[in-house]
Amino acid sequence: MPQIRRLPENLVNRIAAGEVVERPASALKELVENALDAGAQSISVKLREGGLAALEVTDDGCGMLPDEIGLALERHATSKLPDDQIELVSTLGFRGEALPSIASVARLTIESRVRDQGDGWRRVIDHGVLVEQGPAALPPGTRIRVEDLFGKVPVRRKFLRSARSEYAACLDVVRRLAMARSDVGFVLEHDGRRVLALQQGDTLAGRVAQIVARELAEDGVAIDVMRGTSRLTGVAGLPTFNRGVADHQYLFVNGRPVKDRLLVGAVRGAYADMLARDRHAVLALFLELPPEEVDVNVHPAKTEVRFRDPQFIRGFIVSGLRHALDSEGRRSAQGPAAPAMSAWQAEPIARDPAPALASLFAREYAQGGVREAAPVWRGPQVEDLAPLAARAEPADMAPSIEHPLGVARGQVAQTYIVAEAEDGLVIVDQHAAHERLVLERLKAAGAQGSMATSQALLIPEVVELDEPDADRLEEAAATLAKFGLVIERFGPTAVLVRAVPAVLGQGDPHALLRDIADDLAHNGAALLLAERIDLVLATMACHGSVRAGRVLSVAEMNALLREMEVTPRSGQCNHGRPTWVKLAHGDIEKLFGRK
Repeated sequence: MPQIRRLPENLVNRIAAGEVVERPASALKELVENALDAGAQSISVKLREGGLAALEVTDDGCGMLPDEIGLALERHATSKLPDDQIELVSTLGFRGEALPSIASVARLTIESRVRDQGDGWRRVIDHGVLVEQGPAALPPGTRIRVEDLFGKVPVRRKFLRSARSEYAACLDVVRRLAMARSDVGFVLEHDGRRVLALQQGDTLAGRVAQIVARELAEDGVAIDVMRGTSRLTGVAGLPTFNRGVADHQYLFVNGRPVKDRLLVGAVRGAYADMLARDRHAVLALFLELPPEEVDVNVHPAKTEVRFRDPQFIRGFIVSGLRHALDSEGRRSAQGPAAPAMSAWQAEPIARDPAPALASLFAREYAQGGVREAAPVWRGPQVEDLAPLAARAEPADMAPSIEHPLGVARGQVAQTYIVAEAEDGLVIVDQHAAHERLVLERLKAAGAQGSMATSQALLIPEVVELDEPDADRLEEAAATLAKFGLVIERFGPTAVLVRAVPAVLGQGDPHALLRDIADDLAHNGAALLLAERIDLVLATMACHGSVRAGRVLSVAEMNALLREMEVTPRSGQCNHGRPTWVKLAHGDIEKLFGRK
């Protein structure tokens, strides 16, 4: 029989390094977190070849004594757990694995000096072997240099990516930690070139805008919501300011950067009816809650967490984001696109002014130009604009500050409403705008209970599922009934569907229940059904809205503008596109060379 033996210390450290140190970015994350835990107010990071050749982290934290340096290089030795209550940990690191793990797979040089000591101390570990130690001259704080990562572990070394890819991962680590601590200054240099320089004492919104996207300063919404002992802060981009990938979503729990499916799902749910399925919000969210409500001791890399009450957390984030976006509902990232603005060209000066003027007037008054709208609809009427249109302002009224979207002056291409505001020219996409208005009305009706009506099935449907999925659906039956989905248990591995929400029409109960069961398994809350209803409502709103090509009267256009001004999220349609743009007076003057 093979004998059980105790593994040598250096091999144990290499095994631990396989979990903690996957690439240069993993080592960099651990070192910067240690610097933050040490109370640093300024952190400098230097990289060579994306961290493959070397990486160095210097901080001005509390520093370590010579004996403490040796102890810090032992496994499971840490100053961050003064007692045995690991559930109350408040620091970024607490396992005591990072330094010995890194030292076992690289050449690690650690220099540190306590503030009231005249000299520092230096120790060099080469792949787990102490090769040098002695006094060192450096300011108070700690400097750690990692070289030749996986140099003696070629099997791991060959799995590393190119220097460019590793540098991108290191940059992402520094950016996330710099956002988590806006009170700390960060400097990042790569191959002698300064890439990032963040000043100490930045505001949270300012730090996020510097790191994520400067446009967030104009196209973002500040969030600060409290519920009980939990707090949600940060900056969320308007739905019209979105990206094609989710790489610009930064999520933090008690100051710790995390990548959690529950939080990502909550963000998706909050933007559900404001973004297209292939677009993603841009935001940075900071969730603060008591340490006993979250378990950070889930994964050695500490990027995953578990919540004691995941349904509360998801609902808190969704409602907090929705409330913040609703408060800025009419705003959108409405700046005119640069390519569109560059298409405006000055009219060339012709030698013969008469033909030039003739051609200009012929073009301006040709079919498709700007013209006054016809007085009535052409085609089927949309009745929900009629009450507002009946009491709309006269067409010749002057724009005022009471009407931010201005007063309608006409239509372009039977699709866009042209309005004159007090501070510029507003162009509204009539279909996109009305689509949002209709959707909000439908949702308001749902909030009053009329959406919860059920459509009883003539013959109940039996849906076969795995037993755990059937258990989850049975537990959520009361919640699902509020949305109009009436189910009951039908044996160990089946669920009987007696009624479905009337708004879903002739949907497939089998596919619906399987998707809801999957959502319950992942998130613990039956939100997918609500999102499905929102999608159906969005489709209904699209079909019931003013279409492009419809001719509106001035009264109807003004009615649309007035309702937009009081409707939440009217700055974007159901697919995340802006419903209106504005050309300020200054922009118009630039087009004509007046500025």
